[in-house]
Amino acid sequence: MSCCSPRREDRAPDSNHSTTATSNYSPADKYPGRHLIPLSGGEFRMGSEAFDSYRADGEGPARPVRVSRFEIAAHTVTNDSYAEFVAATGYRGDAERFGWSYVFAGVLPAALRRDVRRPDATPWWCAVPGTTWRTPEGPGSDLTGRGKHPVVHVSWNDARAFCAWSGTRLPSEAEWEFAARGGLDQSRYPWGDELAADKFRCNIFRGRFPAHNTAVDGYRTTAPVNAFSPNAFGLYNAVGNVWEWCADHWRTDHNRDLVIDPRGPADGDTRVLRGGSYLCHDSYCNRYRVAARIHNSPDSTSGNTGFRVAR
Repeated sequence: MSCCSPRREDRAPDSNHSTTATSNYSPADKYPGRHLIPLSGGEFRMGSEAFDSYRADGEGPARPVRVSRFEIAAHTVTNDSYAEFVAATGYRGDAERFGWSYVFAGVLPAALRRDVRRPDATPWWCAVPGTTWRTPEGPGSDLTGRGKHPVVHVSWNDARAFCAWSGTRLPSEAEWEFAARGGLDQSRYPWGDELAADKFRCNIFRGRFPAHNTAVDGYRTTAPVNAFSPNAFGLYNAVGNVWEWCADHWRTDHNRDLVIDPRGPADGDTRVLRGGSYLCHDSYCNRYRVAARIHNSPDSTSGNTGFRVAR
């Protein structure tokens, strides 16, 4: 179980459901050159050995990695873009097929908070029936005013299906970190090392977690995908807002030798997520740092998980 992104099998309503998402779509070039940032690639130091890194997460050691030229989206996939994909393909995601997804308790009406199941270890997550990308806070919620917010309640399977349709792919973990760093070497954040209290650069949990979010940065849940200033490479919200699925299977053992275009293990039960979310808070999860990483099963969905595409 991760406090950051809950795993579907941690607390599912009784169900024998199983599914494999299909991605058999004819690619449509929905991300022409102006929507993807071309990066020439190069060598950088991936990971971190800083005092606030999580050793158990495999953040370290800091190690040389070289990535080839690639393109990456300036921001995560929006509700509007995902709606276009669903309209064109009729795709039903894992949250829809399972019939529920995880929602942060702090954004739910009292009646829903009382009547849903929660993981014992992280009771701020509620398994809410009827929650999908269209109804991000459960039945009765909708996307009014959130067309340019990141789509959430999407699994790794769902992200891969979107990529197959749009003529893109998920970034590798190394590509994601190279792009998120924006050319800065070993900085804690995409803009440097300081999280100034009076200059908001990302959407994270402000206040006392999990009871009170002051939303002093302007947002209680997701922010528009182009909120705040981009990093030096032009990426918006590389930390905070929503966790972002990467292509790689999870691993925590890394060596210090130079690796070129790493793609992660050939197999595994979980996939990597990067970037942190609007629920990250330094009192329990300071994973809104560039080097921070978590993992989850490819069918898991929650209200703080999305993705950006690459090519």
